[in-house]
Amino acid sequence: MKVILQREVEKLGTPGQVVDVADGYARNYLLPRGMAIAASKGAVRHAERLKATHDQRTAKARTEAEAFAAQLGAAPVRIEAQAGEEGRLFGSITAERIADELAARGQQVDRRKIHLEEPIRSTGAHTVTVHLHPEVNATVTVEVAGQ
Repeated sequence: MKVILQREVEKLGTPGQVVDVADGYARNYLLPRGMAIAASKGAVRHAERLKATHDQRTAKARTEAEAFAAQLGAAPVRIEAQAGEEGRLFGSITAERIADELAARGQQVDRRKIHLEEPIRSTGAHTVTVHLHPEVNATVTVEVAGQ
Protein backbone atom coordinates (compact mmCIF):
# COMPACT_ATOMS: atom_id res chain seq x y z
CA MET A 1 0.00 0.00 0.00
CA LYS A 2 1.33 3.44 -0.91
CA VAL A 3 1.12 6.04 1.84
CA ILE A 4 2.30 9.61 2.29
CA LEU A 5 4.11 10.24 5.56
CA GLN A 6 2.77 13.12 7.65
CA ARG A 7 5.48 12.91 10.33
CA GLU A 8 8.99 11.56 10.42
CA VAL A 9 8.94 7.80 10.98
CA GLU A 10 12.18 6.19 12.04
CA LYS A 11 13.68 3.88 9.39
CA LEU A 12 10.88 4.74 6.97
CA GLY A 13 11.12 8.35 5.87
CA THR A 14 10.46 12.05 6.35
CA PRO A 15 7.24 14.06 6.02
CA GLY A 16 5.98 14.29 2.46
CA GLN A 17 7.63 11.11 1.21
CA VAL A 18 5.53 8.57 -0.64
CA VAL A 19 6.51 5.10 0.58
CA ASP A 20 5.25 1.60 -0.10
CA VAL A 21 4.52 -0.36 3.10
CA ALA A 22 2.69 -3.54 4.02
CA ASP A 23 -1.10 -3.19 4.11
CA GLY A 24 -1.36 -4.25 7.76
CA TYR A 25 1.38 -1.83 8.87
CA ALA A 26 -0.44 1.03 7.16
CA ARG A 27 -3.95 0.12 8.36
CA ASN A 28 -3.06 -0.84 11.93
CA TYR A 29 -0.21 1.52 12.81
CA LEU A 30 0.50 4.44 10.48
CA LEU A 31 -3.01 5.55 9.53
CA PRO A 32 -4.69 5.39 13.00
CA ARG A 33 -1.83 7.34 14.61
CA GLY A 34 -1.94 10.08 11.96
CA MET A 35 1.60 9.34 10.84
CA ALA A 36 0.52 8.76 7.23
CA ILE A 37 -2.37 9.10 4.82
CA ALA A 38 -3.30 6.93 1.86
CA ALA A 39 -1.72 8.11 -1.40
CA SER A 40 -4.08 9.64 -3.97
CA LYS A 41 -3.58 12.25 -6.70
CA GLY A 42 -4.65 15.16 -4.49
CA ALA A 43 -2.73 13.80 -1.55
CA VAL A 44 0.46 13.60 -3.61
CA ARG A 45 0.23 17.34 -4.35
CA HIS A 46 -0.30 17.94 -0.63
CA ALA A 47 2.75 15.75 0.07
CA GLU A 48 4.93 17.91 -2.14
CA ARG A 49 3.98 21.00 -0.11
CA LEU A 50 4.56 19.08 3.12
CA LYS A 51 8.02 18.02 1.96
CA ALA A 52 8.92 21.59 0.96
CA THR A 53 7.97 22.97 4.38
CA HIS A 54 9.87 20.15 6.10
CA ASP A 55 12.97 20.93 4.04
CA GLN A 56 12.72 24.64 4.95
CA ARG A 57 12.31 23.81 8.63
CA THR A 58 15.33 21.49 8.70
CA ALA A 59 17.48 23.98 6.77
CA LYS A 60 16.60 26.72 9.27
CA ALA A 61 17.34 24.42 12.23
CA ARG A 62 20.72 23.52 10.72
CA THR A 63 21.77 27.16 10.19
CA GLU A 64 20.73 28.00 13.76
CA ALA A 65 22.73 25.02 15.05
CA GLU A 66 25.81 26.08 13.05
CA ALA A 67 25.60 29.62 14.45
CA PHE A 68 25.23 28.28 17.99
CA ALA A 69 28.17 25.90 17.43
CA ALA A 70 30.38 28.82 16.43
CA GLN A 71 29.25 30.70 19.54
CA LEU A 72 29.99 27.70 21.80
CA GLY A 73 33.46 27.15 20.39
CA ALA A 74 34.44 30.82 20.64
CA ALA A 75 35.51 30.82 24.29
CA PRO A 76 36.67 27.98 26.55
CA VAL A 77 34.65 26.91 29.57
CA ARG A 78 36.57 27.37 32.84
CA ILE A 79 35.72 25.07 35.74
CA GLU A 80 37.41 25.08 39.14
CA ALA A 81 37.52 21.89 41.15
CA GLN A 82 39.48 20.52 44.09
CA ALA A 83 42.59 18.69 42.95
CA GLY A 84 45.56 16.92 44.47
CA GLU A 85 49.23 17.81 43.98
CA GLU A 86 49.60 15.83 40.74
CA GLY A 87 46.58 17.42 39.08
CA ARG A 88 44.12 14.60 39.75
CA LEU A 89 40.69 15.79 40.80
CA PHE A 90 39.06 14.60 44.02
CA GLY A 91 35.84 14.10 42.06
CA SER A 92 35.13 14.35 38.39
CA ILE A 93 33.67 16.81 35.90
CA THR A 94 30.54 15.40 34.26
CA ALA A 95 28.39 16.52 31.35
CA GLU A 96 25.90 17.97 33.83
CA ARG A 97 28.56 20.21 35.37
CA ILE A 98 29.64 21.42 31.92
CA ALA A 99 25.99 22.13 31.01
CA ASP A 100 25.60 24.14 34.25
CA GLU A 101 28.67 26.23 33.42
CA LEU A 102 27.39 26.87 29.91
CA ALA A 103 24.00 27.88 31.33
CA ALA A 104 25.76 30.35 33.65
CA ARG A 105 27.23 31.93 30.49
CA GLY A 106 23.76 32.14 28.96
CA GLN A 107 24.17 29.21 26.57
CA GLN A 108 21.53 26.58 27.28
CA VAL A 109 22.64 23.08 26.29
CA ASP A 110 20.99 19.83 27.33
CA ARG A 111 23.43 17.68 29.29
CA ARG A 112 22.50 14.64 27.19
CA LYS A 113 23.86 16.38 24.09
CA ILE A 114 27.32 16.78 25.64
CA HIS A 115 29.45 13.79 24.68
CA LEU A 116 32.19 12.73 27.09
CA GLU A 117 34.00 9.44 26.59
CA GLU A 118 34.39 9.35 30.37
CA PRO A 119 34.15 12.01 33.09
CA ILE A 120 37.09 14.44 33.30
CA ARG A 121 39.34 13.50 36.24
CA SER A 122 42.40 15.73 35.77
CA THR A 123 43.25 19.40 35.48
CA GLY A 124 44.14 20.99 32.16
CA ALA A 125 42.41 21.57 28.85
CA HIS A 126 40.02 18.94 27.54
CA THR A 127 38.04 18.82 24.29
CA VAL A 128 34.33 17.99 24.51
CA THR A 129 31.86 17.42 21.66
CA VAL A 130 28.32 18.85 21.82
CA HIS A 131 25.77 17.29 19.47
CA LEU A 132 23.46 20.14 18.39
CA HIS A 133 21.86 18.77 15.21
CA PRO A 134 22.12 15.48 13.28
CA GLU A 135 24.62 17.17 10.96
CA VAL A 136 26.21 19.72 13.34
CA ASN A 137 28.59 19.06 16.24
CA ALA A 138 30.34 21.76 18.25
CA THR A 139 33.76 21.37 19.83
CA VAL A 140 34.09 23.02 23.24
CA THR A 141 37.34 23.39 25.19
CA VAL A 142 36.93 22.78 28.91
CA GLU A 143 39.73 24.16 31.07
CA VAL A 144 39.81 22.55 34.49
CA ALA A 145 41.75 24.44 37.15
CA GLY A 146 42.63 22.98 40.54
CA GLN A 147 41.92 24.79 43.79
